[in-house]
Amino acid sequence: MNTAEKTRFDTRIPKDQKALFQYAAELGGFKTLSEFVIYSAKVQAEIIVQKHESILASKKDAKIFFEAIMNPPAANAQLKKAAKEYHQLLAKK
Repeated sequence: MNTAEKTRFDTRIPKDQKALFQYAAELGGFKTLSEFVIYSAKVQAEIIVQKHESILASKKDAKIFFEAIMNPPAANAQLKKAAKEYHQLLAKK
């Protein structure tokens, strides 16, 4: 841990889970079971948070998109000019 302030987290798990975690920690080259558990929990936490934030961003983007479709802003002068030029080009063909 790089932070100065630390806290404790205690849990009880079945013996078979501890054995599995210990074996995985050894295979993964972790110094301790705690190091493995903390690393694994952090990785999972980051994945869950990222998915959640993606969903929220997607919902926000969808809301903005549908709001623009359902209530489009009025065309400004530049857009009106571009449309006029486009229609003039089509008429020449």
